[in-house]
Amino acid sequence: MAKNFTLDFTAGISDEGKMLRDFLKQMEISKSALTDIKFKGGLISVNDQEVNVRYIMKADDRVRIDFPPEIPSEGMKGEKISLSIIYEDEYLLVVNKPSGMNTIPSREHPFGSLANGLIGYYEDHEISATTHIVTRLDRDTSGLVLIAKHSHVHHLLSKQQRSGGVNRSYEAFAEGIVEKDEGTIEAPIARKPDSIIEREVHPNGQYACTLYKVGERYRAFTHLHLRLKTGRTHQIRVHMSFIGHPLLGDTLYGGNKSKITRQALHCRELLFTHPFLHKEMHFTASLPKDMQEVLKEGKSL
Repeated sequence: MAKNFTLDFTAGISDEGKMLRDFLKQMEISKSALTDIKFKGGLISVNDQEVNVRYIMKADDRVRIDFPPEIPSEGMKGEKISLSIIYEDEYLLVVNKPSGMNTIPSREHPFGSLANGLIGYYEDHEISATTHIVTRLDRDTSGLVLIAKHSHVHHLLSKQQRSGGVNRSYEAFAEGIVEKDEGTIEAPIARKPDSIIEREVHPNGQYACTLYKVGERYRAFTHLHLRLKTGRTHQIRVHMSFIGHPLLGDTLYGGNKSKITRQALHCRELLFTHPFLHKEMHFTASLPKDMQEVLKEGKSL
């Protein structure tokens, strides 16, 4: 039987006299989590006795939070999909996603997504969770994806992400010869008026910033290492097209697919601070086979 997610805290001397609600806020338990606990079958106890959030704390109180069970939505079906799991603990997962796999289902691809595979994995391993994907990748972008196993973990990692504490670096192959060894692309991105998918650089768009360094120049393309200061949809793809160097294979933004049949973009590196272990986590994933083949066949300048 799947076990629900729980957290335990011990009150310190400085917590004496605090209302439990304020103590839980200090422990970064969100208002929405408290609402779910109240109405969806969770429990808050102090020293093994059920209490409400108006309880007045005493030093050395043992606080336990039993979160309600997480049930996937009816439309999210679990599937037996082989997942390349780089790291797993009771709080989170890091998965190396292949190209050609949606992060979440879409109208065009309702099955076979990473989210479907996660639900299937959770069912097989009796993990009481639904999908909480912290860092998404486009369908045809490969590489590392950070996943929380519970909504509270997702809350903590998303907060870290908004403050710039979750960092990803990418490798990409851009058409032509990028002349500058490194650079910064600052150009606002907006949705194209006539498309629900395509984005464009537009003065009324959201601020977007991409940093790049040249790894190696080849006769027909440039191998780049990139980092994002912001996380806009299709950001690297749009920015590289904007400066005249669309990614190889990225036909949506002007790339040519003679060397590779999908955008040559891979999330190689992921860094963040673990919200419970409180240590820096660092993961890497080498280039997939199709991008390695492009490098083998490319001719250096």
